[in-house]
Amino acid sequence: MRYWLMKSEPSDVSIDDLGAMHQQTVTWYGVRNYQARNFMRDQMRVGDRVFFYHSSCKQPGIAGIAEVSKLAYPDATQFDPGSKYFDPKATPQSPRWFNVDVRLVKKTRLVSIKELRGYPELATLRILQKGSRLSITPVDPAEWDFIAGIL
Repeated sequence: MRYWLMKSEPSDVSIDDLGAMHQQTVTWYGVRNYQARNFMRDQMRVGDRVFFYHSSCKQPGIAGIAEVSKLAYPDATQFDPGSKYFDPKATPQSPRWFNVDVRLVKKTRLVSIKELRGYPELATLRILQKGSRLSITPVDPAEWDFIAGIL
């Protein structure tokens, strides 16, 4: 099993929105960064655990735990000319973008980015690195265990 941190803007999909969705599952659509895409397409497996992270909001931080519930498949928004995620170079025969499905495990207290920065045990956590903007990042098992222990 691998561990991940996946960012979502709560104005798009929050942890509460995920909890209200059918089967508490969401398609992780709209990723348009090749490295994040590759994580989903090439490395994520069903059952991998995910820190669900609220980003681009008043109080960013980890808001819950989820798990990958479906392997990567082509992101349908890339083919929709009406979508802000449309990619004219993508075709159904040669998709460029992929998503996975993520299911809620549990909502937790919000662990803010400020709190995360305060723990020396998390000094190498990718989201805390200067210039880190990826929406999906791997989490080291020791970092996962530490954060899970403070939830």
